[in-house]
This record gives sequence, C-alpha cells and structure tokens, in this order.
Amino acid sequence: MTPTEITLHQQSRILEIAFDDGARYKLPAEFLRVHSPSAEVRGHGKGQETLQTGKHNVGIKAVEPVGVYALKIEFDDGHDTGLFSWNYLHELGQYQDAMWHDYLTKLEAAGASRDK
Repeated sequence: MTPTEITLHQQSRILEIAFDDGARYKLPAEFLRVHSPSAEVRGHGKGQETLQTGKHNVGIKAVEPVGVYALKIEFDDGHDTGLFSWNYLHELGQYQDAMWHDYLTKLEAAGASRDK
C-alpha cells in the first residue's frame, strides 16, 4: 500500500492519509504518539513496551517522507525517533478503534492519565 495523499491538519492535530487501495484515515496526533514504532515506546521486544501518558495535547510539528516507504513524524513534545511505514500507518488506521480502546484500558489499569 502506498499513500496517495497525506495532509497534516495542524489545528485539529490530525494526520489524514489516503491510500491507493481507497482507504482514508484520520489519525489524531495523540494516537500516533502513543503508538509510535520507536524503541522508546515499543521497547526492544514483546513485553518491553512503555505506556505513554500525558499525551492528550501533543501536536505534530513536522512530517517528512523517508525514502518511498515511511514517514518521520516530529511531535511537539520532542519525540521524533519512530519511522511510520506505509503498512504500519495503514494498520493504525484499520485498527484505530480497537487499538485506542486497548490503550485507554491500559491507562486505566495503570492509574495513569492522558493529561499527565
């Protein structure tokens, strides 16, 4: 899958992405930040993930293509190490509701918050 259109909506903090299979997703900055493919978030293996908290108001400063396979997203909290492949972005869009629900459940279980 390859994107046909990528639009960053700064005010609403949404990355809108359309793919060549006809799919179009609106991915909030907070969702992208807490699901960053970086080692800082995912760790280096199963069970090493770090729950991201306090990202409710995070925004996106910049989006840069990396070759012909990914995006580098620079968040306004300074995080910029994850490369979001086209397949991963498509997966995030496709499973956004379930992934968001899982994230909120983990936050609640940890007694953590989206705000701090």
